[in-house]
Amino acid sequence: MNELANKTMIVTGAAGGIGEAITIKCLEQGATVIACDLNNKQLKKLEKLKYRFYDNPLFVFPVDVSDHKDVKQFFSIINMKFSKIDGLVNNAGIYLGRDLLDYTPELVDKVINVNIKGSTYFSQLFGELLLQRKDKGSIVNISSVSGQEGSTDAVYGLTKAALIGLTKSCALNFSPNIRVNAVTPGLVETSMLEDIPEWRMNEYREKELLNERLQPEDVANTVAFLLSDSARNFTGSVFDINNGCYMR
Repeated sequence: MNELANKTMIVTGAAGGIGEAITIKCLEQGATVIACDLNNKQLKKLEKLKYRFYDNPLFVFPVDVSDHKDVKQFFSIINMKFSKIDGLVNNAGIYLGRDLLDYTPELVDKVINVNIKGSTYFSQLFGELLLQRKDKGSIVNISSVSGQEGSTDAVYGLTKAALIGLTKSCALNFSPNIRVNAVTPGLVETSMLEDIPEWRMNEYREKELLNERLQPEDVANTVAFLLSDSARNFTGSVFDINNGCYMR
């Protein structure tokens, strides 16, 4: 099904893990994708995907989501190059896997700058662009179960909780033109799992009701739905993807 046909999507943190899976899913469903990441080397590898999906353009942009000037320049470029932008996925984020007592002020700033400020800057400028054009669109924020149930990395947990607040506030402020939703994955099979303490991993796994471990593609399926017109009645919502680990 090409539910995203003729749509153009921006994906941040697109060069690996969940971001790469979202990029692929959007391309598979017929979208043009503007992929952003700070890792230029990984972006070059991602760019090769356009040869698999040659009917659907893939554009890559090295962007530091935590740098407002960089983000503003990026939106100036796409404003000139693209007549229509339909969706934004705020996926860029970092996880250091540290105890709060081990954080320095510089590391606190680093995580907050990427995880919170990055999504805020992109949401602000995306919203401004679409509202000026009087277009409709959708934002999906990649939060985490850590933002709802707590995390062994307190700074990461607070940033993911903040994204839920950003989601609900932007849904209110950007209505009715722009829908804004969040997804809160549990344990997803990415490299991030290497930094989670074993006891915490076991705690999560024991509570999961389903045996199929979450893959990046599973998150991407939900994100693609939220970007599509099939989700036209959803905004300000938080979608749990955690194998029933936490039921609210």
